[in-house]
Amino acid sequence: MTDQYQAFAQSPIGKLLIKNLGLPSPQSLDRFESSQPVVQGEVLLGAAAGSTLSGAIAQVLHNIHANSYAGNNAELQQAAAKVGLSLRAFNSGDKESKFKALVFDASGIENSEQLNELYNFFNPVARQVRASGRVIVVGISPESAKTVKQAVAQRALEGFVRSVGKEFKKGITAQLIYVDQGAEDNLESTLRFVLSPRSAYVSGQVIRVSKADVVSVDWTKPLAGKTAVVTGASRGIGEAIAHVLARDGAHVICLDVPQQQADLDRVASQIGGSTLALDITAPDAGEKIKAAAAAQGGLDVIVHNAGITRDKTLANMKPELWDLVININLSAAERVNDYLLENDGLNANGRIICVSSISGIAGNLGQTNYAASKAGVVGLVKFTAPILKNGITINAVAPGFIETQMTAAIPFAIREAGRRMNSMSQGGQPVDVAETIALFAAPSSSGLNGNVVRVCGQSLIGA
Repeated sequence: MTDQYQAFAQSPIGKLLIKNLGLPSPQSLDRFESSQPVVQGEVLLGAAAGSTLSGAIAQVLHNIHANSYAGNNAELQQAAAKVGLSLRAFNSGDKESKFKALVFDASGIENSEQLNELYNFFNPVARQVRASGRVIVVGISPESAKTVKQAVAQRALEGFVRSVGKEFKKGITAQLIYVDQGAEDNLESTLRFVLSPRSAYVSGQVIRVSKADVVSVDWTKPLAGKTAVVTGASRGIGEAIAHVLARDGAHVICLDVPQQQADLDRVASQIGGSTLALDITAPDAGEKIKAAAAAQGGLDVIVHNAGITRDKTLANMKPELWDLVININLSAAERVNDYLLENDGLNANGRIICVSSISGIAGNLGQTNYAASKAGVVGLVKFTAPILKNGITINAVAPGFIETQMTAAIPFAIREAGRRMNSMSQGGQPVDVAETIALFAAPSSSGLNGNVVRVCGQSLIGA
């Protein structure tokens, strides 16, 4: 559905009225195009004294051929030189330069007094970030800190990043990446994602990178040779997921209920995939998924996207509506996971990706059943992640207001509130959810396990 307000906001008279009245001003967001570089513009790199992750960050910037700048920081220059990255000189007094990304290594911050290093780096250039730019802070996981003071200082980074995401406007996103001890070599897939237009509608998020085997990929086709199953793939977000995973090289098995066979066939035909008409709540769903994937060399990725809403206030909700939503949105994914994990249904280095929701994080009027199911999905990820073996990971995305047939049916006033009550002042697109799922699906994301990333434009609710 077209966002008429956003279109109006881009017109000359719209810009004038919005500025004078202080109304939300949605920016047209940059989104991924295969012909474009990871970062379309200059990157300014900074680091706190004694930081240890600058070398890993510089390696990624070198790999993506970023046009990189830095101030007079000897440690940073040395770290970049070791990986062959040339850092052009930048004087913070230069108010004319504009940057597509600001990246700051905060791993050296060991106490609250040293948090002023954030201010010293970002304050002089806060107005010099281009539209749809990126602000990225990289720190160490507070749980792995050596002292209480260090843990407190590293945890403080979250408040800083979330606030920047709400302040900078112009479609600029802000993210925090926590890196576990020894996990610096697992940073690349995440850093590429948050630097690129793939993360257009992801902001104010914390992504945790843990130590794992490092898997090399062809970054243009990271899923080449892999088989993925996407549930609920006949339309909307599921259809977008199928398209993006296929674009990245996967053979996608599109799964939905038999009643959606025509749409399943259409999607599969468009992407060169195959179909599996199946009720995901069936007792033998896991067995049938394994069998369908076996014909393609086994299952590498499963995306639990299928879901429904049956909204009523709790006092007015019939028990069958409660049971239906919980069964489809949560219990079915539990049963399928259990079967696949107990019966070698996932290949080594496999990926399980679940779709939660902002409703599962913040709750929502008239959605006790839906919110319970989507909060349960978060629990499924958090409690499954530590017990996985053989390189298998599990992560989730939690969409906010995404422009789909479902949200198009929402009453006008509620729909407009959903669109505007986030840092981007607009709804997201199904492809935004799909791009984040593709991050988790990639073999190179072996260090991502147990994450829940909101794809909500940094929603003001539950943020």
